[in-house]
Amino acid sequence: MIKESQRPLVIFGKGAMWSERGPIQLQQFVTATGLPFLATPGGKGAIPDNHPLSIGSARSTALRESDLIILAGCRLNWMLHFGQPPRFADNIKIIQIDVSAEEFHQNIPTTLPLLGDVGETAQVLRKSLKGWKFDSNSKWMKTLHDKAQKNKETVEKMINDESTPLNYYAAYKAIREYINQNDVLVINEGANTMDIGRTMMPSILPKRRLDAGTFGTMGVGVGYAIAAALYCRDYSPKTKVLCVEGDSAFGFSGMEMETIIRYKLPVVVVVVNNGGIYRGLTPEDFKSVDGDPTLQFPVLSLTPECRYDEMAKAFGGRGVLCRTVDEVRKALPEAYDFVQKEQRPTLINLIIANDSERKAQEHDWLTRSKM
Repeated sequence: MIKESQRPLVIFGKGAMWSERGPIQLQQFVTATGLPFLATPGGKGAIPDNHPLSIGSARSTALRESDLIILAGCRLNWMLHFGQPPRFADNIKIIQIDVSAEEFHQNIPTTLPLLGDVGETAQVLRKSLKGWKFDSNSKWMKTLHDKAQKNKETVEKMINDESTPLNYYAAYKAIREYINQNDVLVINEGANTMDIGRTMMPSILPKRRLDAGTFGTMGVGVGYAIAAALYCRDYSPKTKVLCVEGDSAFGFSGMEMETIIRYKLPVVVVVVNNGGIYRGLTPEDFKSVDGDPTLQFPVLSLTPECRYDEMAKAFGGRGVLCRTVDEVRKALPEAYDFVQKEQRPTLINLIIANDSERKAQEHDWLTRSKM
């Protein structure tokens, strides 16, 4: 039995998706026990992001201060900082549910390994607790909710700053609105584009998100969009396929846009364009560079305000250039209407500030170089 003085946390991953009834059973477990939870990228949507017990906005605090984690269908890999201090408490206890015994005791010892299907095991746990529920007024829950609210307020200020060129969070504003109003399968890839997209694009239903995944592989996004579009076209026609790419990530496989257009697939691609990997140069700074560009341009910089929308037009598709929230808000529904009526995919080239970054991080281990 979990003590009221403990600081428990449920973390679930893609194993919850593989389980036949996992999303439903895991949601029943969380709701019945009142335990706070967060999802790894592969598990997003198994329980809706807007569930009252979701504390994703307080992720760093939850991981750092929890003393008991129920790890359901996910690994303590780099996405969870290997379960190591200072990201986690050095005395953390792990109850781990997994269908593969080889996943236990990875990086840190598993306190209680539970071998079995994530959903079915969660259901057995729920029934064995016989109606026990964690105190919603506990100090732990107050700490998490207060931190989540503070972080949300910080992000909302950035979202509502619509000055141009846009910051990342404002760029996602209209996209977030559209996802909240429609059944959307999101493909998301990039550096900051993906990291921020994980928090800015809500996951309400299971199996509605694909990103770079376990190995952080760039270049998979447009290919994923092709596969998703083929499935949705034939089996889930009301589900809209939205591929949101950073400009660098798009560069790895952007020529697949020609494939999307040639096959008339129902895809809308948004390229979040800051002219670089993490950051680029302004058009003015780019033009002012003298000498050999192979030596003078920063290695992470790309061509500022590159016209990916014109590339889509050259392939026979539709391209739209956007710089403001209102332009994106108008472009998204028009793009899907166009796909439906004309069977011509749309690429939205969304220009943002070249120096836009993630919100300030509380501790340097979240942003310091891994080299």
